[in-house]
Amino acid sequence: MKELLPKDPYQYNGLALAYMGDAVYEIYVRRHLLYKGGTKAHALHKTATQYVSAKAQAKILQVLVEEEHLTEKELDMMRRGRNAKSHTSPKNTDIQIYRMSTGFESVLGYLYLNNETKRLEELIEKAFQILEGNEGDS
Repeated sequence: MKELLPKDPYQYNGLALAYMGDAVYEIYVRRHLLYKGGTKAHALHKTATQYVSAKAQAKILQVLVEEEHLTEKELDMMRRGRNAKSHTSPKNTDIQIYRMSTGFESVLGYLYLNNETKRLEELIEKAFQILEGNEGDS
């Protein structure tokens, strides 16, 4: 099959990276919740929203930046996503939170498209620790 995507993920704009990062993060969240023993679809969905909401993702990004967990390249990808001009407006959150969450998703999208799976999983594991109050765990 012919490769249709640019080989360098840096070629994508921030919103395209966030689009990919949103999907990748959703899969990791769902797997995480199943591994924790969840089995009921409604309960899984309700719990997943605590991980994937714009507010949760903005919190993750804030901690990652404050604690200097992101590389310069990741910070660049975060800024591209955060500063991107979206033609949609968030429904249940303010624009600043929405932009921060888009920045977080852009980092994940970049890492995924750049085949940096180990680093992607490190950041997602850290995200889970932040949200679950286990930041000191490794």
